[in-house]
Amino acid sequence: MKKKIAILSGDGIGPEVMQAALKVLSTIEKRFNHEFQFEEALVGGAAYDKQGEHLPKKTLEICENSDAILFGSVGGPVSEQGSEKWKNCEKISLLGLRKHFLFNANFRPAKIYSALADICPLKNKLIASGIDVLVIRELLGGIYFGEHKTEIVNQKRKAIDVAEYTEDQISSIAHIGFQAAKQRKQKLVSVDKANVLDTSKLWRTIVTEVHSNYPEVMLEHMLVDNCAMQIIQNPSYFDVILTENMFGDIISDTAAVLPGSLGLMPSASLNSNGFGMYEPSGGSAQDIAGKNIANPTAQILSAAMMLKFSFGLSEESKIIEDAVEKVISDGGRTIDIAREDLNSISTLQFTERIVNIIKHL
Repeated sequence: MKKKIAILSGDGIGPEVMQAALKVLSTIEKRFNHEFQFEEALVGGAAYDKQGEHLPKKTLEICENSDAILFGSVGGPVSEQGSEKWKNCEKISLLGLRKHFLFNANFRPAKIYSALADICPLKNKLIASGIDVLVIRELLGGIYFGEHKTEIVNQKRKAIDVAEYTEDQISSIAHIGFQAAKQRKQKLVSVDKANVLDTSKLWRTIVTEVHSNYPEVMLEHMLVDNCAMQIIQNPSYFDVILTENMFGDIISDTAAVLPGSLGLMPSASLNSNGFGMYEPSGGSAQDIAGKNIANPTAQILSAAMMLKFSFGLSEESKIIEDAVEKVISDGGRTIDIAREDLNSISTLQFTERIVNIIKHL
C-alpha cells in the first residue's frame, strides 16, 4: 500500500514525539511492505517563525494532497500567551484545520492499562472491571461555532454566544457513533441537556430516529451533568459516548484523566469523506521540550488510529497497540507514568522498545 502522510510536528514536544511515531510507522512499513511518504509542513509557532502565520496556505496545500494528517502539538509557554507569536496559536491552527477539512467527528479513546492501574486517580474498586471508553464528539456545530459578540446595552456589558445544531449535523455524527458502537460492545450512551436546551432536545430526537437503523446497538440517553458524575463513579459502565461539541470537549477531557497521563491519550478527527487528522490529546508541554523525557505513546497510538481509520490497516494498527501495551507491562515507563520502584526511560528508549517488539511480534 502506498500512502502520503502530511506531518505537522508543530511546537514544544511535538517534533520529539513525532519522530517516535515516524520510527514506528517506518518499522510497520518495512515489515508489511507498505510505502509511506512523509511530507513535513509547518504549523503553530514553528510556522509563525518562518512564515509569519500559524496556518500557512502551503501547509493546507500539503494536507490537501495527502491521504491523512499526522499532527503533533501547537502552543507556547503559558507566560507568553499574549505575545504575537503565540496569541490564538492553537485556535488558528486547530480550528482552522477543522473548518478547512470539515472534520465533524472527534474520536477520543480512554483506556486504563492493567499495568498502570496504580497511576489512575480513582480507587481500585472503581476500575476493577477495566476501563475502555471511546468518546465521540461532534466538532462543527454547537456554541463553539455559533455567533459570538459582546455589546453595551443600557450602559452595561452584555455577551452573547449562540448554540446551533441542524438535523443533518446531528444525523451525521449519530450514524458515526452507532457504527463505532457496532464494532465494539454494541452500547452507546448519547449525552445531552435535553431537560433545558432546545439544541439538546433536537439532538435526542434525531439520535433516537437514527437508532432505528442500528437495532443491535443498545442506546441510552444521559444528561451531561449525570454523565460527568458517572464517568468518575462508574467508568466501567461506558463503552461509546456520543455527544455535541462543548459537552464532548468537557467529557473527553474528564475521561482523559482516567489513564493517569495525557501522554497516553491519542485522538482522531474525521470528515464525512473519511479523511482524517490524528493527534495526541495533550499540549505542547514546552517545559519538558528538548529533554528527551516526553511520553510518545499518544503520538504513536494516534499513528495507529490513522492506519486503522484512514488506511484500513487494522492488523498493523493492532500490532502497534499490542507493542505499546507490552512495553508498559514489561516495566518500560517514561517519567510521567513511572512508579517509585521503577526507573524511568527516555523518549528514545521507550520508542526503541516498541520498535523492537513490532519487529518480532
